[in-house]
Amino acid sequence: MAEFLDTQGVSYYLKKLINNSTDKLYLISPYLQLNNQLKLSLEDRHKFSIDIIIIYGKVSEINPDDSEWLKSMPGIKLMFHKDLHAKCYYNEKEAIITSMNLYMFSQQNNVEMGIYITKEKDEELYKQISSEVDRIKRGSEHRTISVQKVEIKKTDSVNKGIGYCIRTGVKIPFNIEKPFSTEAYKKWNEYGDKDYKEKFCHFSGETSNGETSFNHPVLKKNWKKAKELFNL
Repeated sequence: MAEFLDTQGVSYYLKKLINNSTDKLYLISPYLQLNNQLKLSLEDRHKFSIDIIIIYGKVSEINPDDSEWLKSMPGIKLMFHKDLHAKCYYNEKEAIITSMNLYMFSQQNNVEMGIYITKEKDEELYKQISSEVDRIKRGSEHRTISVQKVEIKKTDSVNKGIGYCIRTGVKIPFNIEKPFSTEAYKKWNEYGDKDYKEKFCHFSGETSNGETSFNHPVLKKNWKKAKELFNL
């Protein structure tokens, strides 16, 4: 029988599902941003050379840190499906169907729900999920991760106006009054806390470890250079 999961339950069973994988593991989520605990679990499964596939659907939503980490995990296959909206996490004996994206903000802030299914207790339902997962995979295309060093060249910054979303790290126009991507802004605007600790520097794109916020989107060490390049 399928088991209902609340927000905490989804996070708990997702980690359990990853750790229990011995043959295959599919993570299907439009948005992709991995927290450190999930990365450690995936690194452990990666050592056993199991079939790990991540399918996502938002082309601009992989931040530099996750891109670099994925490049270091050659056994993890990354695939893209342009119409993906489903969220499903699946291995050879379990599956989770849920509203939760594989996205750090969703896991930490949103109210989510889902159901947990095992092949042993719900074999027919598990087979239906397996069939749909295979269909999604067939409709997806392989993606190769290329990591760009986070270096700000004067010509790039001035001529192209490049900045980085302080929540996701994706490239956006540099504007200290608008330091979020469109999707990240929608999430931030639910609470509108201008001092909420964010993850990236709007100027350099490097990890900020909570030292940036809407009020202070640029790391202190980069502020002088940002002022010079953007005439702030």
